[in-house]
Amino acid sequence: MANLLEVKNLVTRFDITDGLMSQASARVHAVEDVSFEIKVGETMGLVGESGCGKTTTGRTILGLERATSGDVVFEGKSVLDFKGRDRFEFCRAVQMIFQDPYSSLNPRMSIFETLSEPIKVHKLHKGQAVNNRIVELLKQVNLDPEFAKRYPHEFSGGQRQRISIARALALEPKLIVCDEAVSALDVTIKAQVINLLMDLQASLKLSFLFISHDIAVVERISHRVAVMYLGRIVEIGPRAAIFDNPTHEYTKKLLSAVPVADPKLRRTERTKAIDEIPSALHPLDYVPPPISYEKVGADHFVAVEAA
Repeated sequence: MANLLEVKNLVTRFDITDGLMSQASARVHAVEDVSFEIKVGETMGLVGESGCGKTTTGRTILGLERATSGDVVFEGKSVLDFKGRDRFEFCRAVQMIFQDPYSSLNPRMSIFETLSEPIKVHKLHKGQAVNNRIVELLKQVNLDPEFAKRYPHEFSGGQRQRISIARALALEPKLIVCDEAVSALDVTIKAQVINLLMDLQASLKLSFLFISHDIAVVERISHRVAVMYLGRIVEIGPRAAIFDNPTHEYTKKLLSAVPVADPKLRRTERTKAIDEIPSALHPLDYVPPPISYEKVGADHFVAVEAA
């Protein structure tokens, strides 16, 4: 299966400035030497605690943050320096679903206006064809087409996130970055939205970069999983390999913290404590220690820091 997206040695750092001259005094190493690929129709789960760099990774791929170094290749083309028409087409092919279903929708725009705006900007349909497309989108996310007349405040959180999904689908993308897309929902609605995303992936051959701190959700939706810690991927591999044979100490701690209802199925290492993540803020002259990866199974790699 061909790679749709390739992230190669991606680095994203932010300078901290102070003083009247706004000179850099320190630097946040948000993403450090991150590499992975996503195949057509595949979901890559990017998991880790808050502050590990997973959201910055997604935003850098989309061009919402500027990469310090490295490359992002989409359908064989480097995208970090895309401008003009190339950037316009890339924005159509790669969409994002944000965490907060309340703030991600414009309260002054009806659902029809929200869904039709990207269609009109990209000139995909005109006239009655736009109306037909809105009806199709709402049906795809299991909402009544009559909802197009309403405004965001008239919907529940789960319904708003379905509308956000419909908006992401409006441009017929190939890849959708889901940034904590279900973390604001309650358990029942979360499961429904996850099932919806999986159904849409099967019917539309979508690829997902699914960013989450929720291990159980990542296990449910992902084909492959990358575990991030302090801006780096510390373990990556097929879902079964990561969850059945976690190798990196941080991965083991993450999995041991997942609550399991049945006492017989609880992991024996549940007592492992997850330490507070150290700061990613470093002096300007800080050089991250080199890191390499050891193959521990089929397509399963774990980070090994140099001594």
